[in-house]
Amino acid sequence: MKTLKLLPILLVFIMSSCSSVHVNADYDSKADFSQYKTYAFHKTGIDKVQISEFDKKRILRAIDNELMKKGMTKSENPDLLVNIITKERERLDVNQFNAGFGYGWGWGWSPFFWGGNQTYINSTPEGTLYIDLIDAKKKELIWEGEGVGTLTQDRARKEKQINEFVAKILAQYPPTKDKK
Repeated sequence: MKTLKLLPILLVFIMSSCSSVHVNADYDSKADFSQYKTYAFHKTGIDKVQISEFDKKRILRAIDNELMKKGMTKSENPDLLVNIITKERERLDVNQFNAGFGYGWGWGWSPFFWGGNQTYINSTPEGTLYIDLIDAKKKELIWEGEGVGTLTQDRARKEKQINEFVAKILAQYPPTKDKK
C-alpha cells in the first residue's frame, strides 16, 4: 500500500524533470532576412533586464555562440540589434490520486470508502526568455523568439539550461516562409 502512495509523487517528479523548453517565433513577413549578416547587442534594452548579471552574461554568450554558428558576425555597425526580455512566474501543478476502491454495487461492495484521495501540489519556477532581433537602420522589430521552461537555481545546470533555451529559440531563425 505504501508503494501506491509513493507512485503519484514519483510520477510528478518524473514529469517535472522531463519538461523542456517550449519555443515559438514570430516575424515580419516583409523582411528580407538574407540581408542580415552582422549584429550587436542593444545595450540600453539589455541593461533594463532584471536578472542577475551572471545570468545576463550567460544568455548573451549563448546568443553569440548560436548567431556565430549561423555565420553572423558581431559588428560596431550592425545590420541587427539583439535585445532580450525575461519573465518569471511560479507554475502550480495539482495532481489527484484515488487510492482505494470506493463504494457502490458489485463485487466487494461496501458502504464505506476504502483508501482515500491524495492531492499533491507542486510549485515550479518557470521562466520566459524573449530574443528580439531589430533592424538596426529602420529601428523596427523584425523577428521575436520566445522560450518557456522551468528554471533551476543549481549553478552547475544553469549554464546548460540557458544554452538549451537560446539554441531552441534561435533554431527558428531565420524563418522559413509559410507555405500556403
